[in-house]
Amino acid sequence: MTGAADVSSVNLLGEEISLGRIVTAASLVVVSLLLGLILRWVILRHSTRRGSAHRGTWYTVSRIVLYAILALGIFVAVSVLGIPSTRFAWLAGALGVGLGFGLQTIFNNFISGLILLFDKSLKVGDFVELQSGVTGEVRDIRIRSTRVVTNDNIDVLVPNAEFVSGQVVNWTHREVSRRVRVPFGVAYGTDKNVVKRAALEAAREVPFTLALDGPRRPQVWLTAFGDSSLKFELVIWLTEDATVRPGAVTAAYNWALHSALQRYEIEIPFPQRDINVRQLFDLDGEDARAALGLTEVTHKPRPRKTSLDATEGPEGNDAAYDVTGPPRELPGTHEDLDRE
Repeated sequence: MTGAADVSSVNLLGEEISLGRIVTAASLVVVSLLLGLILRWVILRHSTRRGSAHRGTWYTVSRIVLYAILALGIFVAVSVLGIPSTRFAWLAGALGVGLGFGLQTIFNNFISGLILLFDKSLKVGDFVELQSGVTGEVRDIRIRSTRVVTNDNIDVLVPNAEFVSGQVVNWTHREVSRRVRVPFGVAYGTDKNVVKRAALEAAREVPFTLALDGPRRPQVWLTAFGDSSLKFELVIWLTEDATVRPGAVTAAYNWALHSALQRYEIEIPFPQRDINVRQLFDLDGEDARAALGLTEVTHKPRPRKTSLDATEGPEGNDAAYDVTGPPRELPGTHEDLDRE
């Protein structure tokens, strides 16, 4: 009888535990895991039917439900085994030593994952940019890492601690729409209003532009005087779909800008350098020029200016309007002048 009892029981943490209890405890853990996965699947399926407005919230709820049911199953399984809680004191100490060495990173990522699930700064569906340069959509927040899918459909597994301790740019955290600036340059001597008209036509041709009028209309800013060009920026508010496609957006506006500038025969300059020859072969002035075969100075034709008979949008300085708003006419200014 004693031998049979020994075969049907196992010594675990100094306690004699029957195989029946071990099988029951293991079954409870497996059942709790399966139940948690099923409930998580039901919650996620329900969220897809309700739309993507609260996708991140439903994802967080599903993860918490899974972890809670699994933890409850483990607690019940330990109770079924009949092991006193005091027996786990040394195990907790060993776990603490392990966390101080090899398990520190794993535990850090686990806690960071829980912070991400409860924190509203990052959720599934957000488009993020990390310090490492990785940009993409957050698809899954797991125990150790977060899966970010780039626009090239590449899965990048980022440790959760990087989102907590590092700097993360969340492009869709507060609002989906955002503003971008597309730089371009034109030759000196080009009419600024002609450049503005061409750039606004380019913005109209690209489907990513959010609005053509109102406070979020496209604007054209003169940002700097370069060595060989006037530097402009086309400032546009993007639609929701375009916000997460930065590469395609820049390429689309560059294409439209090049076509519009060509229509108006606006020159896109390249760096130029003037070389002044003071002396050549002991010859000066016109004699040196004659030795080089230069008998006359040739100049590149200036770009043709086009009159503005239907400029798109309000004329003037868009950068100033962006700060102060469109200029307001003084009451009665034009009427009084007409009467006089």
